[in-house]
Amino acid sequence: MSAPETPVPPPASAWAPLRNAAFRSLWLAVLASNIGTWMQTVGAQWLLVEAPHASTLVALVQTASMLPVLLLALPAGALADTLDRRRLLIGVQCFLAVVGVLLTLLTAADRMPPALLLTLTFGLGVGQALTMPAWQAVIPELVPRPQLVSASALGSISVNLARAVGPAVAGVLVAQAGVAVVFAVNAASFVIFAVALLRWRPDRPEGGSAPERFTAALRAGGRYVRHSPVVRRILLRAALFVVPGSALWALLPLVASRRLGLGSGGYGVLLGALGVGAVAGALVLPRLRRLLSDNRLLLLAGLLYAGVLLVLALVPVPVAAVLALVPAGLAWMTVLSSVNAAMQLFLPGWVRARGLSIYQMIFAGGQALGALAWGALAQTISLVVALAVAGAVMAVGAVSVLLWPLRETRGVSRDPAVYWPEPHLTLEPHPSGGPVLVTVSYTVRPEREAAFVAAMRAVGRSRRRTGAMRWGLFRAGERAHGFVEVYQVPSWEEHLRQHGGRLTGADRLAEERARELAEDDVRVNHLLPADPE
Repeated sequence: MSAPETPVPPPASAWAPLRNAAFRSLWLAVLASNIGTWMQTVGAQWLLVEAPHASTLVALVQTASMLPVLLLALPAGALADTLDRRRLLIGVQCFLAVVGVLLTLLTAADRMPPALLLTLTFGLGVGQALTMPAWQAVIPELVPRPQLVSASALGSISVNLARAVGPAVAGVLVAQAGVAVVFAVNAASFVIFAVALLRWRPDRPEGGSAPERFTAALRAGGRYVRHSPVVRRILLRAALFVVPGSALWALLPLVASRRLGLGSGGYGVLLGALGVGAVAGALVLPRLRRLLSDNRLLLLAGLLYAGVLLVLALVPVPVAAVLALVPAGLAWMTVLSSVNAAMQLFLPGWVRARGLSIYQMIFAGGQALGALAWGALAQTISLVVALAVAGAVMAVGAVSVLLWPLRETRGVSRDPAVYWPEPHLTLEPHPSGGPVLVTVSYTVRPEREAAFVAAMRAVGRSRRRTGAMRWGLFRAGERAHGFVEVYQVPSWEEHLRQHGGRLTGADRLAEERARELAEDDVRVNHLLPADPE
């Protein structure tokens, strides 16, 4: 007997989430913010193109933007899972607007040395690090689950439409009005997002239970990812693409100025070609998914992106570069949209922001550290060698999908499953009291023991994902055919969260498979600290 799995719903229309007024308003505001961010990146990089050690400094703009996500992603996710997400987002947008205004004023006054520019860029990165997990976690509250893939694709369209529009507009503004105007537009984009958030009124509170404490939430998020093979595989696929893929974004200003002899307008055209390819890719991706599996798409997209890096390294012709960057944008969007949608669909609601923040940490960290490495290689050896090496690494990473593919999870239930009986104790433990030791005793017939032990491995991963610090399965020495499952939870409150919504339908299925192999005399005991002090 097996529990039914959640059926795979038919794909929703790519534009279905935009019929929701709240999602539409916030999506447009995020689009404005994304356009401003890309304009900011172009302006900051162009300020440094003529500086000494430009290869390193230009790459450091991307590092300064992305490094805060690497450092702050998990704390930002914990904040988004424990605080009111709307208020958090509003406060962060106000901070970003202040930093944007400061950048504008100092640049207009010609008081913007490279070190200060990178410092303020890092400050913008801090705000973005706090924004991303909160916004990603809000999306499932705005649209129904069948529309999540479409909402994720619209998120990719927003980013890549901004990539098409922002650099082109920035290139024109830099040439006609100067970099300070570009920074001013970016500051205004944060105000637009804040206003949209102020106008949004959630229909219901974000959760009925008391929020987790910050440090406990941090540890719980780390445990979930550490003991989730599906999430770890998604993160691996993202890293294997982003690290070599970051070479294009980090070195493209140098390709434009040194290899192709283009000015700021030409650089904007190159970035615009990337954005056009990405937007086109978002539109054709549903059709491609009907023809190809996710893993086949990852393989083909990675090889295509590797080919583009080699073209940029070997063919110093502007028209060829523009034509090559269109499929590069399509490949970039295909990979990142696929892995982001996989994360959105797999993560349960209670840990969604923390899981997405770790994904963002891998994504941004791969870009930040990759950009630094590719910039240093270009500075030390040559730009051509850096691009060629990145292309080779990208090709190897793409082929590795044959060894480490994404796992199919679309038919796995991720909805909360409250199926554990409420514990009835003669004691009244304090919520923060702990650790708590839970034991579950089983009796298993000899012919079923091997299958039972194998089935309990999945149960152990479930216990660890949802709160257990330690887990083990032991044989009972005093009774024949007896097994005892033992796991330790940090506090009674943490264990009650396991009872009250952390478990999913997939966890229930794993536990039912194990219990089907045991007899009916399953006994559960909760062991509390003898000395509460």
